Amino acid sequence: MNPTIRTLTFDCTGDPYELGLFWSELLGRPLADDDKPGDPEAVIADPAGGPTLLFVRVPESKAAKNRIHLDLQPQGRTRSQEVERALRLGATKIADHTRPDGGGWVVLADPEGNEFCVERGESD
Repeated sequence: MNPTIRTLTFDCTGDPYELGLFWSELLGRPLADDDKPGDPEAVIADPAGGPTLLFVRVPESKAAKNRIHLDLQPQGRTRSQEVERALRLGATKIADHTRPDGGGWVVLADPEGNEFCVERGESD
């Protein structure tokens, strides 16, 4: 038997609840009912059974580029619309790798500096 990916963990030096709220809004998935501001961790479950997102407070700041990141494909929005929405929620744009043919991706960072990419959307 092979293992399954159960949880993707995000380290943060700030409030895990606040970082969880950013991802909750971005992904349209609620934080766990028992999560509250100031908790040492916060959780977002995937109702479809995919990996849980776990946000954990750590003492050290992020020091380098992520070695792993999430690639998001917009649903019902274009890549540009999704990027603008993420920026309004508190993301930061790192780089735009959109190609002339519409392929490519945009690299963003969440409020703690964790990188993620937004790919071409269904509507692009």
